[in-house]
Amino acid sequence: MNRHLIIAVAAIMAMGLASLLQAGEQDTAHDHAQHQDEPDMEQHMRHDHGDPQSPMTGEDVFLIKKDIDGYQVSFHVMRTDEGQGHHFMVRVEKNGEIIDLAAANSKVIHPDGAEESKVLMKTGDWYTAGYDLTHEGEHQLMVLFKTADGLKHFGGVYYAMHME
Repeated sequence: MNRHLIIAVAAIMAMGLASLLQAGEQDTAHDHAQHQDEPDMEQHMRHDHGDPQSPMTGEDVFLIKKDIDGYQVSFHVMRTDEGQGHHFMVRVEKNGEIIDLAAANSKVIHPDGAEESKVLMKTGDWYTAGYDLTHEGEHQLMVLFKTADGLKHFGGVYYAMHME
């Protein structure tokens, strides 16, 4: 691939992310007022294991489906082949059809409180980013996505890493 094309694509992606983040900050007051009747974010994001959409978890599998503003959002975590990190993956559906997103960003808050944010890159039907989730404890996984109608949607789940 041409070096200038790579630089241009990177610049466009950076501008898009900055625009999405800036728009998210501008809507914070509106979003807070809109969701003031909801429980706090920790309760809102915790997945109820008694729910029919209970998570599929195991040594190498983590998949939770969650409703966010009428969209069915799948949160999936997989170890990388190298075993040094994880792929944080998100897929968005509505009425059984996969939705192409206008933009998607992820954020992880690690057990020690450290935070990371990354743009989710489209890979087939999934949007992915790489994170090191090998630290023992509970990681908060969040997604902010923008749909074709220009609306932003936010939600997340917890991923617990236990050392043996």
